Amino acid sequence: MSLSSKHRRNRTARTATAAVTLLMAGALGAAGAGTSGAAAKAAPQTRQIASSVLGGDYKITLTALRSPEDELAASVRLQVFTRSGGAWKESDRVTVGDVDGWFWYPLTGKGAVCDFATASTEPAPLTVSLLVTPSIGCSDPVHYLVKEGRVYAD
Repeated sequence: MSLSSKHRRNRTARTATAAVTLLMAGALGAAGAGTSGAAAKAAPQTRQIASSVLGGDYKITLTALRSPEDELAASVRLQVFTRSGGAWKESDRVTVGDVDGWFWYPLTGKGAVCDFATASTEPAPLTVSLLVTPSIGCSDPVHYLVKEGRVYAD
C-alpha cells in the first residue's frame, strides 16, 4: 500500500466523521430549539397581582400575563369565580385595557395595584386602576359590574 492511498483513506475517514458530527449537532440543535420554542409558547409567565372574595358568592382575581412576543409587555386578566360544589369555578373573564398594553415590570412590582375596590352587593361594583410606570403613575380607574357571575363594563 502506498503512502498516498493511506493518506487518502485517512482523509476520507476524517471527512466522514466530520460530516456525521455536523449532522448530529444540527439535528440536536434543531430538536432543542423546537422544544424550547414550543414550551415558551405553551405557558406564558403569569403572576396574580390582586384577589378579593366577596362574601361566599364571588372571588375576583387580577393576573398579569407576560407577552410571548415582547418580554416587557403584559396583559391583565380579570377573572370572576363562583362557588360550585364547594370549589371556585371560573364564570367569566375579561382583559383590563389592551392586550399587551401594560408593562410587565411595573405590573409585577411593588405598588402595581393602585385601586382594586369591590363590594359584596348584587350587582357588585368593581374598580381597577394599575400602575402604568413609576414616572407616569396610575391608570385612570376602570369600572365594572359583576352580576350573576358575569363581568360588565360600567
